[in-house]
Amino acid sequence: MTVGISISFGILDIVNIAHPGFIILGSYIAYIVNQRLGFDPILTSIIVLPAFYALGAAVYQVYYTSFEKHGQDALRGLAFFFGLLFVTEVMLILVFGVDYRYVQADYIDQTLRFGFVDLPFRMLVPCVISLLMIGALQLFLSRTFTGRAIMAVSQDQLALQLMAVNPTRIKRIAFAISIATASMAGAFLIVIQPIEPSVGREYIGRVFAICVLGGLQSLPGTVIAAMLLGVVESITATFYGPSWAPAVAFGFLLLTLAFRPAGLLGR
Repeated sequence: MTVGISISFGILDIVNIAHPGFIILGSYIAYIVNQRLGFDPILTSIIVLPAFYALGAAVYQVYYTSFEKHGQDALRGLAFFFGLLFVTEVMLILVFGVDYRYVQADYIDQTLRFGFVDLPFRMLVPCVISLLMIGALQLFLSRTFTGRAIMAVSQDQLALQLMAVNPTRIKRIAFAISIATASMAGAFLIVIQPIEPSVGREYIGRVFAICVLGGLQSLPGTVIAAMLLGVVESITATFYGPSWAPAVAFGFLLLTLAFRPAGLLGR
């Protein structure tokens, strides 16, 4: 879920508050195809990646033309993404209602057991595939010309132009990738748990916290921060109650930033 925020916020400096809305939209696309055609939700998310990539490119073009091009990408741009989040949520409520939806797959009810340790496939499969996706994305960002241009666009756009690269085009590609990863995250989410249109609100704070904790522009840092925050929340919820989990997790974030302001793997 946080990979897209690490790209849009960490690299492009675009505060995409609507990111969880795209995640839930990806969940519902996986749900529709699963219910009507019986396709695996994760396979569906891979098939519809080009569509979400195109959607992300279109959203960035509107954002750039309306706000970033005129230097109004701070407060007005933030309001634009807030509006996009609520429009997406309302549309999903009008179409699907507020009932929880879930998907069917052969592996969802199966569990892998190692002694006293149980690994439910509904969590294990999304975990493994998401790690493979993050690994492939990291290779793309570090080994390809376009990937390096994406990493460079937040540092020195003038130098990028001297290399005959259009910064706006690179930002559009990067933002489109962030939305495409959000659609996959949505498919992973509906495999793990039932969803309804407003579920995305629960993740707004977490995804930005993980992005900052891991270090802006660092995908490996994002993975480590997500694991740390998840473990801290789980232990807190188990021993002290669920209501304490968010407070302790964000307290952990504040302590980390107090001693390492750049985040765990930030530069």
